[in-house]
Amino acid sequence: MSVRLVLVRHGESAWNIEGRYQGQADSGLTERGRSQAEVAAATLVDRFGTADLVLASDLPRARDTAAAYAARIGGVPVREDARLREINVGDWTGRTFAEVAEAYAEELVAFERGVDVRRGGGETFAELRERVWACLTEAAAEVGSGTVLAFAHGGSIRVAAAAALRVPTPGQRNFAPPVNCSLTVIDYRGADATHALVAYNLPTAAGATGGAD
Repeated sequence: MSVRLVLVRHGESAWNIEGRYQGQADSGLTERGRSQAEVAAATLVDRFGTADLVLASDLPRARDTAAAYAARIGGVPVREDARLREINVGDWTGRTFAEVAEAYAEELVAFERGVDVRRGGGETFAELRERVWACLTEAAAEVGSGTVLAFAHGGSIRVAAAAALRVPTPGQRNFAPPVNCSLTVIDYRGADATHALVAYNLPTAAGATGGAD
């Protein structure tokens, strides 16, 4: 079995620009974010054609990014799956990075030491990884062979890459935050196999940025 998992981070959102934690809230795509989604859609069609299965986080910024690809290939169905959502950051939601650094200094220090902290009382990265990887492996089993496109979030993509390479939590910290509308490609070879990270954080749009999602 070999399934190509193509993971796409959403386009630029309003809170990406403002430097705020979004988690499972949503601030909507900016105009540049919508343009990025169109560029990504063209790239996806050129490189992968029509995918065998298209998934998207049910958060609007990911769902709207997926819609650009779906429209370009004639309205292919997009299956929303909440397991692809970004990590729940609890009380950090909507706060700027500077505000969180001031109010949650101890948690951030622990995180830098490698502790998998429950961000703002929300999720741990281990919990994020479990649900994201379950979603992707189930999709791969359903397809059997071919291509699965999944429109998701920076944190979701980082933990998926770590899971594919069997890097234990919190090893995702060693993966750079994916930029808006970047592509990450995993060659998934079956439940008990060793997988290949074919591409990681490959930009599709000029001026795309990374950072917290």
